[in-house]
Amino acid sequence: MPVEPPPSAWSFGDPTSFDDLDDLVAIGADLAPGTLLAAYRHGLFPMPSGTPGDPMYWFSPVHRGVLPLDGLVVSRSLRRACRDHEIRVDTAFAEVLDACADPRRDSGWIDEDIRAAYTRLHDLGWAHSVEAWRDDRLVGGLYGVAIGGLFAGESMFHRERDASKVALVGLVERLRDRYADDRVLDVQWCTPHLATLGVIEVPRAAYLRRLPVALAVPAAEAFA
Repeated sequence: MPVEPPPSAWSFGDPTSFDDLDDLVAIGADLAPGTLLAAYRHGLFPMPSGTPGDPMYWFSPVHRGVLPLDGLVVSRSLRRACRDHEIRVDTAFAEVLDACADPRRDSGWIDEDIRAAYTRLHDLGWAHSVEAWRDDRLVGGLYGVAIGGLFAGESMFHRERDASKVALVGLVERLRDRYADDRVLDVQWCTPHLATLGVIEVPRAAYLRRLPVALAVPAAEAFA
């Protein structure tokens, strides 16, 4: 079972009062486990500004990227790739996080502060990795935060074609249970790539209405 950390010293306020024209809703605070969990429970997530020494930025997208669990698009080639890989959960969290943070990747945003913060969340049982393995090698994966029926995806990587997508299929399969209708698989923003996999945009207000319902259901067995 996840360990609830001390509560945050910070308040994110009423998320329904956020500016409906701006994804950036807060600046500052810290990355303590209690602060991170409070943020996700309010519909926010952190990202560094990219400038050393700047305070942390907190986002609640006006148009939230969400993957409906019954809407994942699995092509024929992806289905074949799934048969060639083994899915594991939380067996290589640090390696998945390091791969996602690789500075050689375009638009890399995971810095040492983020890495340390999510490692702490993992140690407490809140952050998880879903991994695609082939021939006993880690070839793709993703990590995110699971709070009740919310899985907030943070980043994914691949070392072989379609391996990150295989991990996503593995995640969706593990979220499809008797609470599936109430679960939320949050991917932050809907990119053109994610849209091809079935990700849709949900208005912030609709996301915030769904969030307490998701938080109230038990975590999926893989992440409990």
